[in-house]
Amino acid sequence: MEPKRLVLSKISSSYYSEDRKLAVLNRVSLDVKAGEFVSLLGPSGSGKSTILKIAAGLLKPDRGRVFANGREVTGAVKVGYMPQQDLLLPWKTLLENCALPLLAEGKPRAESHRRVEKLLPVFGLAGFEGYYPGQLSGGMKQRAALLRTVLIDSNLMLLDEPFAALDTITRENLQEWMMSILHRFNRSVLFVTHSIDEAIYLSDRIYMISDRPGRIVTELMVGLPRPRSRTVVTSSRFLNYKQELMGALAGA
Repeated sequence: MEPKRLVLSKISSSYYSEDRKLAVLNRVSLDVKAGEFVSLLGPSGSGKSTILKIAAGLLKPDRGRVFANGREVTGAVKVGYMPQQDLLLPWKTLLENCALPLLAEGKPRAESHRRVEKLLPVFGLAGFEGYYPGQLSGGMKQRAALLRTVLIDSNLMLLDEPFAALDTITRENLQEWMMSILHRFNRSVLFVTHSIDEAIYLSDRIYMISDRPGRIVTELMVGLPRPRSRTVVTSSRFLNYKQELMGALAGA
């Protein structure tokens, strides 16, 4: 049996400010299977982004362990991590920004640029390789950030509200586009969002986290068939999932 892409086991975490200790996560356990899209929902400040940082190896938990592909990697995971902001460097072109993960791995510049150029049409960015971030739309910058994340050598991607700053139409278009991209590149995903509709539309499973200190209060399997069209959001099944999650969020 293929090992799970990611397992977080009984993760607890706190922030410290001077003499004050703030508990953020309380014994959180979750997993992401191969090819699965899993979302994290919960109130603001419940520790969703902290979970992603721990999964990415950017933070070490106070307690608990992290496993990737069957190996313990607590504090040292190498994954594709995309934070809320696109973090494109304003003084570098789109091509240069997207090539950064390859250059960081020691790949030659010419080879790195060729790999990015090959993928630009796939991400709807052909012809914009010489543009700077300030010349790109919000949607184009998010596509560039996702391209850069895909180039990281990992079968797991951690996405922290990548569409939160976009208008509704752009957000919905990018949701559908992203699903086709992830299927093409065979990535598993742990996705943070505040949108119940977005979580249901994109996910195979959804975890609901309580208010701080965050703990898992609900795990929902989403049984909507794939591929999904936008019309699914008006189906009775979708609305039943939404009602269940709204009830869980109210009690979180």
